[in-house]
Amino acid sequence: MVEASKYRVFEREWSSRAELFNTYLQTNVQELLIGAPARLSDAILYSLMAPGKRLRPLLVLWASEAVCGDFSPAMPAAAAVELIHCYSLVHDDLPAMDDDDLRRGRPTCHIQFDEATAILAGDAMQPMAFELLTKGNPSPEIAVKACRLLAKVAGPTALVGGQSDDLRAETEVGDSDLLASIHARKTAAMIRVSVELGGLLAGATQEQLKHLSVYGQAVGHMFQIVDDLLDVQGDATIVGKRTGKDFQRGKLTYPGFYGVEASIVAARDYTSKAIRALESFGKSGKTLIQLAEYILERKH
Repeated sequence: MVEASKYRVFEREWSSRAELFNTYLQTNVQELLIGAPARLSDAILYSLMAPGKRLRPLLVLWASEAVCGDFSPAMPAAAAVELIHCYSLVHDDLPAMDDDDLRRGRPTCHIQFDEATAILAGDAMQPMAFELLTKGNPSPEIAVKACRLLAKVAGPTALVGGQSDDLRAETEVGDSDLLASIHARKTAAMIRVSVELGGLLAGATQEQLKHLSVYGQAVGHMFQIVDDLLDVQGDATIVGKRTGKDFQRGKLTYPGFYGVEASIVAARDYTSKAIRALESFGKSGKTLIQLAEYILERKH
């Protein structure tokens, strides 16, 4: 963990909230899997319940708390976000994509099972996300808005488009515009929509949603820069996945394009932007601010 003495209270809050979320996630996903083939169910649960930080779902919950003081209205959205995120990891790890054999310290889904099962597990998690997103929503109107937000971010102009750009950058000479596009689509969009969904389900005003969106976009860019730095400087036993692979595959990354020092400065700048975006929330935004500071200093 990052400087445990500095973030001890925050880490306890993170662990406690993640444990609550994991219980909710497993219970609700298992209900959706009743009647599904056993091998497919096993692959979904293996991938979804693997040890992880649960960053995106916790962003949903903490954004909800920042708006209304309660995280429970946003729990279905948190589960939906994690299902979309997990499906994308399962597919990204495939040999046709990033060809990874380790994820969260364990064999990737296609290694543990097989490629076809991994593809089907990812396919299944997408509709499951939207089924859960409509559960417990306060009104049909809010449910439609939430589904539209997540669908847009999970689609060809954001998450999937980002992976497409990422693969293209391996065979073409990339530039700063392509690098920014990859970060905005593949990482920042999902982190941004996490706080937007949390705010939406908590009844946020348009002004609050605007500030949450700016915060999420900045944290998303910062998170990816730090992730790129960990691939260059990190310890695989701590990071939980193979390091140095981006360089080996010729991926377009922030430190690869701008250098390590410039990347560190950029990550700090994005963190400052994220914190400024929450000024109007006062004390209610404290946890989200701590999260941004924590991600900046993370080691895995």
